[in-house]
Amino acid sequence: MQKERIIMGIDPGTQVMGYGILRVLDNKPSLLAMGIMQLAKYDDHYLKLAKIYARIIGLIDEFLPDEVAIEAPFFGKNVQSMLKLGRAQGVAMAAAISRDIPIVEYAPLKIKMAITGNGRASKEQVAYMLQKILYISDENMLPQLDASDGLAAALCHFYQSNVNTGATKYKDWKDFANRNSRKITGG
Repeated sequence: MQKERIIMGIDPGTQVMGYGILRVLDNKPSLLAMGIMQLAKYDDHYLKLAKIYARIIGLIDEFLPDEVAIEAPFFGKNVQSMLKLGRAQGVAMAAAISRDIPIVEYAPLKIKMAITGNGRASKEQVAYMLQKILYISDENMLPQLDASDGLAAALCHFYQSNVNTGATKYKDWKDFANRNSRKITGG
């Protein structure tokens, strides 16, 4: 009997929050959903946090994820921006905690490395690789890169958890690419 696993990935933000949800069946990930939440239209920071919490709860209740992978804030020079981003991340985490869902954090560099093999890859490169790896059609690929960043967090967690659980193991991205070259090249 095949065991289904749902992984939600979140790219927290105070202007745009991205998310992606993977369905893993027979150790094969596939896109279940991805999207964004536009927050720039709200002036009040606390209202943005309430909207993030409500949206994450709604997604959890709809898709029933087993785990949540969230992108950790990167360290920048603007302390106020960092504080706001940390609050957005904290609210998303609180939503998952309120539903007893395990949370794992990944640095942006680690996510990019897991998806592209290059920790300095552009958002566009990450989106392109996600489209190839998960067989996402052009019509289903959202133009907003925050959505693909959320999906990348989920796929990164899938790869990382496979390394630790005894499922199909990959030594690194190159090992995955070699074993799945048809999937990546589309051939």
